[in-house]
Amino acid sequence: MVTIADVARHAGVAVSTVSYVLSGKRAISASTRERVLASVRTLGYHPNAGARALASRRANVIALVLPLRSGMHLPVLMQFATSVVTTARQFDHDVLLMTADEGPAGLRRIAASAMVDGIVLMDVEMHDARVPLLRDLERPSVLIGFPADPTGLTCVDLDFYRAGEACVEHLAGLGHRRIALLGAPAVVYDRDTGFAHRTRAGFAEAAARYGIAAIAQPCEENFDAVRRELAGLLARQPDLSALVVHNEAAVGQVLAALPALGRRVPDDVSVVAICPDEVAERASPALTSVLIPAEEVGRQAVSLLMRKLEGDPVPEGTLLDPRLTVRASTTRAPAADPGSPAPTGVTRLRS
Repeated sequence: MVTIADVARHAGVAVSTVSYVLSGKRAISASTRERVLASVRTLGYHPNAGARALASRRANVIALVLPLRSGMHLPVLMQFATSVVTTARQFDHDVLLMTADEGPAGLRRIAASAMVDGIVLMDVEMHDARVPLLRDLERPSVLIGFPADPTGLTCVDLDFYRAGEACVEHLAGLGHRRIALLGAPAVVYDRDTGFAHRTRAGFAEAAARYGIAAIAQPCEENFDAVRRELAGLLARQPDLSALVVHNEAAVGQVLAALPALGRRVPDDVSVVAICPDEVAERASPALTSVLIPAEEVGRQAVSLLMRKLEGDPVPEGTLLDPRLTVRASTTRAPAADPGSPAPTGVTRLRS
């Protein structure tokens, strides 16, 4: 096994110089630094993680608490996870994955064991049982998502309230007067998950402001369930002209079910989704969408955690502005049937 002393001999420098180059704790001239790094590459040296942890009192590992449970769309979760892992490596940290079902006990266990330097936690509920513990833990943490009371926490997320508003604003500008939100599966609302509730609130309040008749309801992920939901929705609201879909797994099912129910996209029904760009671009027709910026959120979460580890001040809340991209799935509302009643502007919600 190659040691730091071997690197120092090969580069013709002191062992302490190699240590400073690798840790960045002292300024080293560019020529010496390059000579040391060339020796590291040539010899294939890898710092001993255990020794480094003892010297720095750091584990150089962060925990990522993933919500691997029903109602969560795995491909999007993996985008968040990939961003966290790749950003952590830029800070010379590895990532320990945990599942959300371990709850407060799991957080207490890893914090007590000194296995990690800090924690990134996803799938935050409005009244999350883990939040009081996070405020008291010695290990710093960053939440991807916001509880109802974020006081004393560090949180980052897309501004889902504004995302819901942006979808309605786009449809209102196209003259749509009866719209519906197909949200996350019912279990996500039952868990009181923050992003789902905030999207629905933004959607409902914007619809009321524009005098648009709106319905918001959960949506399951399989085709049969989606078709039933849409058939019932269209039976109740035959002049419904637009849908907002906040359920990545159901987007394709919605686009497949609408033609089967006699509705063309966008001629009869416009569709806006809140989803990653690749989901929107792959759809047929390509979907007008608000981007879920998983990569940027993951990057910001790790960067905030690293600043906390260094003792630097960080903002309590970081909300990313939604970005709506217009594609082929939305168009102006169809001309209203002269015999149909005018929208009442009453927003009806069903959870």
